[in-house]
Amino acid sequence: MDENILKYYSRKDVQKKILEASKDREIGVKYGRDGGFGKRPDVLQFENDVLELVKSGATSFHVSVERWENPLLIETGMNRSQLDRIRKGWDAILDIDCKFLEYSKITAELLVEALKFHEIKNIGVKFSGGSGIHIGIPFESFPSSVDSKETKDLFPEGVRVIAEYLKNMIRDPLRERILSVSKIDDIAKSIDKRKEELLEKNIFNPFSVVGIDSILIASRHLYRAPYSVNEKKGFVSIPIEPNSIKDFNLSVAKIENVKAERNFLPKKVDGYEAGQLIMQAFDALKKKRFAMPEEVKIKREFETPTMAVNEEHWPPCIKTGLKGMGDGKKRFLFILLNFLKSLNWNMDSIEKIVKEWNQKNKEPLKEGYIISQLNWHKQHKEKILPPNCANPAYYADLGIKCPEEICSKCKNPVNFSLRKLRMLKQQKPKRKPRVSKKKT
Repeated sequence: MDENILKYYSRKDVQKKILEASKDREIGVKYGRDGGFGKRPDVLQFENDVLELVKSGATSFHVSVERWENPLLIETGMNRSQLDRIRKGWDAILDIDCKFLEYSKITAELLVEALKFHEIKNIGVKFSGGSGIHIGIPFESFPSSVDSKETKDLFPEGVRVIAEYLKNMIRDPLRERILSVSKIDDIAKSIDKRKEELLEKNIFNPFSVVGIDSILIASRHLYRAPYSVNEKKGFVSIPIEPNSIKDFNLSVAKIENVKAERNFLPKKVDGYEAGQLIMQAFDALKKKRFAMPEEVKIKREFETPTMAVNEEHWPPCIKTGLKGMGDGKKRFLFILLNFLKSLNWNMDSIEKIVKEWNQKNKEPLKEGYIISQLNWHKQHKEKILPPNCANPAYYADLGIKCPEEICSKCKNPVNFSLRKLRMLKQQKPKRKPRVSKKKT
């Protein structure tokens, strides 16, 4: 046990803040830099629970985006309606994921400006403990219903729609701000990518280096609790004053310098101040001002197969990912589920493939997460393409990208498999028509 971590979590002010952040939320306790999470569901009941868990090897605490009537009522395998019944609400947590803190700060500033534009005053900002930043809107800011649906039941789509709406809103200023501090060639070199991978229609795509990844938000999604240590980086995930993001520096997040004073999510809000945001976000989606990442339906150019397409016809990126993943398991699972559904695999077979793949991962995904993703796809019958091959946040970033001679010919992994099928059909020799002999 690291003595600094033990000493830090022994502080009553730290224990108090972590306990407050866990109220009505499921918690996840991580053990060690390379260790996994403890049992779920779990809760904190007393301040001293934090210290006792640390004494048993815990190094960080994570809390759910969702708020529950009683988190201990959650059971693995619950379907959507069962979870809706025990969910009290959810906070909109936007996770800015980037290797460069400077870009994360720029993105956070723009998101705060966008929220203020929608007349939201009570905004939470928190350093992730790594190089990212979390932006939070408490559930109390949202109206009780949206389009005749209870807001508490609009999870995860509520957070996803808000995230994509705001991404669309800040895209151009984010591009300009990043290019004002860095040249695109230098950016590509620093993240070991080709310049072309950072472009979209020959224009720099800021989200090729900054992620606000809404598709990974699912039921029972966790994020690092405020004042919890990031065991890989050694920094503490501390709240930041929204108007002082630019001035934030890592020194204040060192264990020895942390002051457990601010809250991440505001406790009091002025009415339903986020009502305008959520209603405009859903309205903009209906009017197709932006598209959700997973809402790329099977295009007409793709002939939907009538039978499940065998593994021998799958592209190298899928085959490589199926050997097991280190980082990026949730992103690959998203790819895999949509890939298999698009190739007409049934859900029972998909479940078998997914579970076999998960056992090959360096650190398998939690069974509850796997089941929640499978349940979502069972309830949504439509076939949706996985992300296109050129999407830098997926194949290249995960280290499974196909060779260029393959990617240059196929826009999507599904396209690769269907092309192979068409080629095989064309190669099959045509049967000569049988000529019947007439009796004489």
